[in-house]
Amino acid sequence: MDVKNFIENYREAFGTQAELPIGFWYSDEETAPTDKTNGCLFKCMKEVRAGVKVSLNAATIGCGGGQFYTGFIDFPERTPAFVSLKERYKQTPEMVKEFVEELQVPRAAKAYLNFARIDLLDSFEGLEGILFLATPDILSGLFTWACYDNNDAQAVTSIFGSGCSSVITQAVVENRCKGRRTFLGFFDPSVRPYVEANVLSFVIPLVRFQEMLTTMRSSCLFDTHAWGKIKERINQ
Repeated sequence: MDVKNFIENYREAFGTQAELPIGFWYSDEETAPTDKTNGCLFKCMKEVRAGVKVSLNAATIGCGGGQFYTGFIDFPERTPAFVSLKERYKQTPEMVKEFVEELQVPRAAKAYLNFARIDLLDSFEGLEGILFLATPDILSGLFTWACYDNNDAQAVTSIFGSGCSSVITQAVVENRCKGRRTFLGFFDPSVRPYVEANVLSFVIPLVRFQEMLTTMRSSCLFDTHAWGKIKERINQ
């Protein structure tokens, strides 16, 4: 299924009011000139959701955590104390260090991290993942679709981490190991101000998305009574 066909199927499954997802990928060249984002890198999502391509690198991401979790810099020495003592997201700096060591954040092999709404993409080739910014009703459909051909308890999982960790890092790690997990996120209080109160992130790494495309039309998203009622509510 190519991008055009997926959009047609997505519109049919979720309705015209459902927001299109966002593709993200690394590149050697800048896809679109982008100003520096001070603070959380997801401040730029308002533009991306409106149809503007964004290219970020270590110079344009204004958050040390964002620079690290996207793979552009080494782990900042001040981060464990900041996350624990300032943000109070973990009880001790040592717990932050333990979390990061276990995560094994890959270094970016290319200069830029790009975001674009999928209707601006020619193909899925080269993407790291697909990001849905979704309401509970839409998450219900995405969750059920992700579990349709996967009985693993971690078919959909939510792991502690920053917004950029739960979206970018997890997708990259899963792609590298050709895994089948998808990721529910945006629970990080630092990223919450940049999305609506009823929106969370749902990330499907490309390797898993390519599998799920083959099961989309046979899942509950098409021609079932229960999902039809939810779709109707999404589009009210």
